[in-house]
Amino acid sequence: MSNSLKEKIRTIPNWPKQGIMFRDITTLLQDSEGFKHLLDLLYERYKNFSIGKVAGIEARGFIIGAALADRLGVGFVPVRKKGKLPAETIREEYEKEYGPDIIEIHKDAICSGEKILLIDDLIATGGTALAACKLIKKTGANIIECGFVVDLPELGGSKKIEDAGFKTFHLVEFEGE
Repeated sequence: MSNSLKEKIRTIPNWPKQGIMFRDITTLLQDSEGFKHLLDLLYERYKNFSIGKVAGIEARGFIIGAALADRLGVGFVPVRKKGKLPAETIREEYEKEYGPDIIEIHKDAICSGEKILLIDDLIATGGTALAACKLIKKTGANIIECGFVVDLPELGGSKKIEDAGFKTFHLVEFEGE
């Protein structure tokens, strides 16, 4: 199942900097059969989780998360970079490789006690995903799971999220490739 998805993910060596093997899911998204298969797999995983909303991390998490939310018949919450949402927000500051960053959601997007599925395309070091988990927890909601298309296990992101008490799931793994 995951091999057919993995074959549709392009690797771009040395981008955005030397030594990085960038895993580009846009080739998977533009393949109608591949994208449908991706959504079928995620729907089958999450259809019985009683999810209240899907939250997607900017930007590729929007594409996958919104489509999955539609299939699940639930709402979608965009997790955005600072200053991109028009109404009142709550925020979480976190450290990235090059300094601090901030993500936000609308203050009224998630209700206390709501069951949330967090979705993004890829988990690498886990900084943004963990910040999104902390941001969602500020609302009083429960994160059911953090779902990713791709995991890069040697960068430790999944472990970091799991060590913080959140469950993770991925469909494809690129390890040392």
